[in-house]
Amino acid sequence: MGGMSARPNTEAAARQAENTAPHRAGFACFVGRPNAGKSTLTNALVGSKVAITSNRPQTTRHTVRGIVHRSDAQLILVDTPGLHKPRTLLGERLNDVVRTTWAEVDVIGFCLPADQKLGPGDKFIVKELAGIKKTPKIAIITKTDLVDSKTLAEQLLAVSRLGEELGFEWREIVPVSAVQDRQVDLLADLIAPLLPESPPLYPEGDLTDEPELVMVAELIREAALEGVRDELPHSIAVVVEEMLPREDRPADKPLLDIHANVYIERPSQKGIIIGPKGKRLKDVGTKSRKHIEALLGTPVFLDLHVKVAKDWQRDPKQLRKLGF
Repeated sequence: MGGMSARPNTEAAARQAENTAPHRAGFACFVGRPNAGKSTLTNALVGSKVAITSNRPQTTRHTVRGIVHRSDAQLILVDTPGLHKPRTLLGERLNDVVRTTWAEVDVIGFCLPADQKLGPGDKFIVKELAGIKKTPKIAIITKTDLVDSKTLAEQLLAVSRLGEELGFEWREIVPVSAVQDRQVDLLADLIAPLLPESPPLYPEGDLTDEPELVMVAELIREAALEGVRDELPHSIAVVVEEMLPREDRPADKPLLDIHANVYIERPSQKGIIIGPKGKRLKDVGTKSRKHIEALLGTPVFLDLHVKVAKDWQRDPKQLRKLGF
């Protein structure tokens, strides 16, 4: 009997330890090939649509950060653009951004979909990670809802071996399903202790520290890319020229005016974006407006224009102007 009465005390002790445990806060980034489930995982952890999900590499260009607020820790998720073999000045600049980000975060999560074999792209990324010695690395097997337990076990083993081959050990290897919300909290539990002791770095309630203009531009860009990625994979940039509350509106019925330009590289691409009788551009407007209203929590009037900025991906002056 004596053993039983000890149990509540251990619970109390655990609670007390929790209260005195130092608060931690820090940065983590998820890396992995396109479609590895990074954005979906970010959204599942943060509990809100922040990252730009897309099945093409390099559509999340900006450091969109999701912030996970917990009683014991604050986890700030930094989204790096995909690392890839550069073809243009923009590609090179993005790669530099990636490597700097990796070296500066507190934890790196390497995402690998459960339903796809480890490929050369994954090995390329993990090899780069092996070079970043100090940062703890977690392997995250995503999309576990798509496979049976045997396939999952093989994938866990393959990723563990890859670390060994490259001379480092994963701090953790975690299978998750963001779609079914399986083990997502566990992942946060495992990342938290790897963060440095620190008070919260962002006020409670912040989900991202991206300036709203940039997030709005990303949402428009995502909608504009939908359906034309094969024709215009990266030749779309969006700049929000202004975002102003409409004057003379009653306080309970605000309206936000957003004027944005969608930039393309060649005049011939204009028709693709605008579509027959302007239908496509209208759809882009409707779709992105819904997301923007959800993000900002206010009704929006969106005014979109398509402009040509010649070969902007190769021109340093234009790159700067368009925010890269």
